[in-house]
Amino acid sequence: MKPYPRIVKTQIEKYLRPNKVVVLLGPRRVGKTFLIQQILSETNEPYVLLNGEDLATRELFSRRSKIALEKIVSGKNFLIIDEAQKIPDIGNALKLMVDEINGLKILVTGSSAFDVENYTGEPLTGRKMTFKLYSISEQELSKVNPLINKVDQLHSSLIFGNYPELLQMKTDEEKHLYLRELLHSYLLKDILTFETIQNSDKIIDLLRLIAFQVGSEVSIPELSKTLQISRNTVDKYLDLLTKVFVITKVGGFSRNLRKEVTKSNMYYFLDNGIRNILIGNLNPIQLRNDMGILWENYMVSERVKFQSYSNMLVYNYFWRTYDQQEIDWIEDRGGELHAYEFKWSVRKKARVPAGWKSAYPDASFNVVNPDTYSEWLNLDG
Repeated sequence: MKPYPRIVKTQIEKYLRPNKVVVLLGPRRVGKTFLIQQILSETNEPYVLLNGEDLATRELFSRRSKIALEKIVSGKNFLIIDEAQKIPDIGNALKLMVDEINGLKILVTGSSAFDVENYTGEPLTGRKMTFKLYSISEQELSKVNPLINKVDQLHSSLIFGNYPELLQMKTDEEKHLYLRELLHSYLLKDILTFETIQNSDKIIDLLRLIAFQVGSEVSIPELSKTLQISRNTVDKYLDLLTKVFVITKVGGFSRNLRKEVTKSNMYYFLDNGIRNILIGNLNPIQLRNDMGILWENYMVSERVKFQSYSNMLVYNYFWRTYDQQEIDWIEDRGGELHAYEFKWSVRKKARVPAGWKSAYPDASFNVVNPDTYSEWLNLDG
């Protein structure tokens, strides 16, 4: 695999300290295991590498005594556990290890936030640092792709997304098959083994409905009626899908103006390829009638990556009013408001809605299009 420089690698290495746990979260197939291998290839420390999906590994952690856990590391001072969420009660085991085994560094990964965070959260309060890894970001692509290929790469990313393995593939047919396999065999693997969820059909149907509503407010009652499942079940599935990093939720912004819409949410896919395979459309951009949606989804997903990798303290929203005024993306950073409109066509202009300008006169307003997105994502920084 082409070794794309992962931004989070430097951050992980910085926080790998004795008697601390670094947690790396991210969807399957984004390169967590490959990143671990890179880190280990550059370390001189003796280490133990385990996989939580291995039954033998789970048996090793079945006993919660200091002596039993010391045997796992066997005098080594660096423990790495891939897919740690598969180990029952892993949080308490890690707490005992970092508290009782002096000088031990621990790195664990997980493909689902609800598992790893639930199992490592409270027991490791004050003892862990959590990072997220996504599919290859525009920032990471810019480090290896020559400028001459920038436009072609952008067009490909808008259709097929940026999963590391997919970026190595030469033909559209390969990419199509990869995305189909990724959707059914990997991304839903965690969610379908969680609690009593056994039927993948409703999950896929829900994702398809969301895929057609990118950039629009989502109605839970409408989804419930269409899918013939309860509203609580729809809410539960949407929550789980965010926790396995398939989609991200954005709420409505308001400071209590009566006309502002706040009760609905929008959902975006964290990779365009997943959105497009769900709707069954991997046609090139010249044959698309949804480029505005693709551009908006891609810019949101890339901004989420940028914010995460930059450790940015920010709250994201959309803005709508009942009289149809709207802004695509609002960021509340340090009490300052920054508003953005996404435009695929560089010829299309955007004006600040009168209601927004009147209510928030100090907020900035910018258009994110193919001419300006490099600055927005700090690709030249």
